[in-house]
Amino acid sequence: MFSEESESSASAERREAQREVLSNSPAPVVLLRTSAKDPPPYGAQHRQDALWEGGNEVLPPVWHQFKTSGGETLYQDDTLMMTSWNRPLPGVRLGELDDPKNLVVAECEWHISPLGRSYFVNHNTRTTSWKKPAPERPAGSLMPECVIKGHSRCIWSLVYLGASCNVMSASDDGSIRQWKRDGEPVGKPLESDGGGISSMAVCPNETMVVCGGADSRLRLWNIKKGSMIGDPWEGHDDAVRCLDWSPNALEIASGSEDGTIRRWNPDTGRQIAPPIKTSHGWVEAVKYSPQGDKFASGGDGAICIWSKDGKLLIEIKGHEDAVTSLCWSKDGAHIFSASCDHTIRKWRAIDGQELVVFRGHTNYVTSLCLSLNESYIVSASGDCSIRIWDLKTNQPVGDPLLHDDEVLTVAMSPDGKYIASAGIDKKIYVWILEAALKVVGADNGNAKLKERPARPRVVRQPIVSNLIFARISR
Repeated sequence: MFSEESESSASAERREAQREVLSNSPAPVVLLRTSAKDPPPYGAQHRQDALWEGGNEVLPPVWHQFKTSGGETLYQDDTLMMTSWNRPLPGVRLGELDDPKNLVVAECEWHISPLGRSYFVNHNTRTTSWKKPAPERPAGSLMPECVIKGHSRCIWSLVYLGASCNVMSASDDGSIRQWKRDGEPVGKPLESDGGGISSMAVCPNETMVVCGGADSRLRLWNIKKGSMIGDPWEGHDDAVRCLDWSPNALEIASGSEDGTIRRWNPDTGRQIAPPIKTSHGWVEAVKYSPQGDKFASGGDGAICIWSKDGKLLIEIKGHEDAVTSLCWSKDGAHIFSASCDHTIRKWRAIDGQELVVFRGHTNYVTSLCLSLNESYIVSASGDCSIRIWDLKTNQPVGDPLLHDDEVLTVAMSPDGKYIASAGIDKKIYVWILEAALKVVGADNGNAKLKERPARPRVVRQPIVSNLIFARISR
């Protein structure tokens, strides 16, 4: 895609023209390299003249722009799964408007080469690289029991199966895969024809899995046979972001960027009630209570609790940004929520009273799960870490469990012994809970995630069917 041979003659002419401009410029510049082999050298100064096909009038290859639920325009590199408020042009630092240096490693910047490929400037080493900088792993930090590789795109969802303790993963690469704890694949991948998969839910008897993605449709699969059941379910008008199966297995709830919750009969694939239009915009999370008598949804700064027949019981406000994940206590008395405001919160379900605010992550919190005995809650974050929180002291325990990139999903094994986590780096990390609780640094588990400033949130967008989970315009 980025080879010189693939450049058009028009691109070559623009390149020569730019060289002439640069050579005649009075400003001190380093002559730009336009080879796909090496990124521009450290200290290179760019004119904002793009050499990719279409030039400044179009976005670089494998980029797209979209609007968030709040109407702001963002630009995303779908190869790296990184978003920027700034339009990608040579010479423009990419990242958030407030801080264009917003990477997980301090003193690094994100740029775009004249040929349209993202590269990174490291001021610590005065070098450039095509590779996104990874956070440094402190000496003595706990390593995962196993790292499972196989997906070719980021992983958005993980689910443990109770009978086998196998883990299922759903990815931007359009597949659902099942793995043993040691990383051995189980059966063949379930391959979706609708592009990347952003969410999935397994039925209580673990015979079926439902998934959703940016083509707005749901698909039901027979796990044992490895085949899709019937045709895709249609109803949503935009990307499906979250799914949950009712405890009695009689219905499935889906949440979408169209701002609605829809409930489905898994036997027929038809909706069992009118769609629920929420007050919180995109539906980022949906979760049935363990008793199945109500369900909760989360979105732009709010949590809504709905009766079984779809009536709003209570709206809970308190988060300062979008709610990304929800989980219930076993007795249904409390709800835990994760948010882009970097916090986890505990609420009383009956009246929405805020009981606890858990602070420690330095970027958006993406996913939550409770331990088997409800002694701990585990969180995943865009700060590249997993954290474990003691629900008696409401404090973090153990050191952060570190990934090489943002973490998007976390799950606890049914026996309560293992944590699985995954995200942008395409790998599943399996951790031993007991070991994670024992490894504590000098600050007794309150370690700050150094050199990990907040980054722009990865925004799930509509997927192009056979490219990336929904970040390319349809």
